[in-house]
Amino acid sequence: MDPGFEADFREFVIDRSGALFRTAYLLTGDRHAAEDLVQSALAKTAVKWRGLRDPAAIEGYVRRVMYHEQVSWWRRRSRVAEVPTGWLPDQVGGEHAEMVDLRVVMRTALARLTPRQRTVLVLRYFEDLSETEIARLLGLRVGSVRSQIYRSLKRLKKAAPELSTVREFG
Repeated sequence: MDPGFEADFREFVIDRSGALFRTAYLLTGDRHAAEDLVQSALAKTAVKWRGLRDPAAIEGYVRRVMYHEQVSWWRRRSRVAEVPTGWLPDQVGGEHAEMVDLRVVMRTALARLTPRQRTVLVLRYFEDLSETEIARLLGLRVGSVRSQIYRSLKRLKKAAPELSTVREFG
C-alpha cells in the first residue's frame, strides 16, 4: 500500500473503529465475533482503499462490507448456538441502575435471537435503515425484511416482556 494511502487508512481506523465495533457487536452479540467482523471488513476495505475517493462514503462502504460479512457468516452456520443468559445483576436503586438493568435485559433478549433476526433489528433500529435499504443490503425482498422484523420484534418481546414497558420499545 502506498505510504500516503496507508496513513489515510490508519487514520480512518483510529477514528472510526469504536463506532464500527459497536455496530458489529450489535450485529453479532459477541465481543470476539464483533472484533473478527470489524477486522474482516477493514481488511477488505484496505484492499479497495485506493479506489475509495469520497471520504464521506468510506464508512458506509465499511459498514456495508460488515453487513455482507455477517450475512455470509450466518448463512454458513448450519445451526444456531445457544447462548446462556441466566445471570441477571441484583437490583440497585436509581435511574442509572434502571438503565443498566435495561441494557442487561436488552442484551440478554438480543442474544436469544437468531443472527438474522438480530441483524435486521440492528439495521432497522440502530442504523435507522429503511426496509428497502435493508433488503438491498441483505439480498432479500422487502416483504421478507418486513416479516423478519415483525417476527424478530415479536420474539424479542416474548424473550423480555419487561421491555414492553419502555416507551421507545412498546
